[in-house]
Amino acid sequence: MSLGALVQATKTALSSDPAQAQAKFEAHHSLVGPCEVTVNVGSGHKFTVDEPEAIGGGNVAANPAEYALAALGSCQAITYQVWAAQLGIKLDKVNIDIDGDIDLRGFLGIDDRIRAGFNAVRIRVSLGGPEPAARYEELAAAVDAHCPILDLFRNPVPVERKLVSTA
Repeated sequence: MSLGALVQATKTALSSDPAQAQAKFEAHHSLVGPCEVTVNVGSGHKFTVDEPEAIGGGNVAANPAEYALAALGSCQAITYQVWAAQLGIKLDKVNIDIDGDIDLRGFLGIDDRIRAGFNAVRIRVSLGGPEPAARYEELAAAVDAHCPILDLFRNPVPVERKLVSTA
């Protein structure tokens, strides 16, 4: 089954039963080194997160900011593919380059007026294929409107934290 047909079948099924559209994702983290974290996600995958040596890590894996950019870029690429299929746009190539700026003074508490996270993120999308430029602009607009991780970067999400102390 083609990606377009699969997406259409999923849209049809979810339209007739909106309760089935609700998805929950989870991740479980264990600190295993000074800044090294083992992450197990609900789909059964496992990976490592670390920090560079300059801020106490062992640099054995990407840091959380790099994973955030990786999540955004990956979601962008996938969303381009899904929406190209939905819009009937021929897409031969998708390359996403992302960079972001963080002022570490916010993270380290040097200046509490500086936000701890990204203060700017730039996405460069390179698409290839036989379509006229206007079709790729249409595709980019659809991706901007529907990419879940881009939405996460652009809009505040309610976050609830519960602290559980164990002995």
